[in-house]
Amino acid sequence: MASRPTLPLHELDCRTHRGEPFNLRALRGQVLLVVNVASRCGYTPQLKELESLYRHYHRQGFTVLAFPCNQFARQSPESAKAFCSFSEREYAVTFPVMEKVRVNGPRAHPLFVALRRQAPGVLGSTLIKWNFTKFLVGRDGRVLHRFGPRAGERQMRVALEEALDQPYEV
Repeated sequence: MASRPTLPLHELDCRTHRGEPFNLRALRGQVLLVVNVASRCGYTPQLKELESLYRHYHRQGFTVLAFPCNQFARQSPESAKAFCSFSEREYAVTFPVMEKVRVNGPRAHPLFVALRRQAPGVLGSTLIKWNFTKFLVGRDGRVLHRFGPRAGERQMRVALEEALDQPYEV
């Protein structure tokens, strides 16, 4: 049985935390950091670091996309809208908070299916193991790097700067 071709990341449909369509195509040419987030996780304070990266590099064409996910120990039971309010209030988040998604399993969001296929984890596993797994996506829509949950701002900065230095060819 032949595998179905994967759509380019920018062609996939996403929704905002309010359930409104989000145009990923408009982010072509930007470097993205796509993260599955949770409000009650030991890594939740990373929202502050993600905001710091976003503010520092946004003018250079960088965007963080946070997708709340409740698949890991039910650490994000609230709605996406409530998560957005929480992240704004507690961590001054200004980057886009998206719809609540599943990242693994038969109902996984197509964006995360594509991210996992392009950037397998340790030993080639495509499963996301925990909250705050991060995917750095280049200006052309290809996954450049997969960071585990422990990776913080310092570990991501070098790869992010290299991605921002790459020209975007239409």
